[in-house]
Amino acid sequence: MFTTYRRRRQLSKVKPGDGSALQDFRLWQILSRSLFALDLLDDSGHRHVFEVDVRHSADSTTARSPVSLYRDGVQVARANLPATFAVPGGVIEVATSQYGLKRMHHVTEDGAEHVLRPHPRTQEGLRARFGERFPRTSTVLGAVAVVVVLAAGAVALLRGIDTVTHSPVIAQHLGTFTSPIRLSTGGTIAVGLAGALAATERALTFRSRWLIRR
Repeated sequence: MFTTYRRRRQLSKVKPGDGSALQDFRLWQILSRSLFALDLLDDSGHRHVFEVDVRHSADSTTARSPVSLYRDGVQVARANLPATFAVPGGVIEVATSQYGLKRMHHVTEDGAEHVLRPHPRTQEGLRARFGERFPRTSTVLGAVAVVVVLAAGAVALLRGIDTVTHSPVIAQHLGTFTSPIRLSTGGTIAVGLAGALAATERALTFRSRWLIRR
């Protein structure tokens, strides 16, 4: 029920496109733009190419919408994130996290979900090609990323509990907890950076929910 309500709410916020042409993806946009495509048949049996263009640096205060839907290279809809676009046979759901995309799925009317195909020059496209060319290395990389994310999260959690319980009010009623892991400032920064990179790797493969799912 919540999913249905959320989908209807997001659909109601979609704005009509301005009819502009889809811009080519440039290499220098690799950190600021994601582009995905999907081939679908309309009710009359004609094939159309639907493309979702995500501009990560855009928001509701900028002239460009964060996410736009194109049909055969022409903008037909635009919205803020998270977004849901109606397409033949279902919807396309788009959502981001602080580490990148977490949803770029075509959800059919019967509930089946499929990730759209990424443009080969995007971060997601390069990661997908790496996985296809080097499947074993890709699997190992994914496993390492999961371990690093969980380890970084554990370190952050222990440090957070340590800090909170040493507050005079908390310490008076619950006592204190001292984290068994003590890191220097440099070590803390390194762990945080490693965790962010690992989380980004998981996001590029759409396996950040849940992280351990392979």
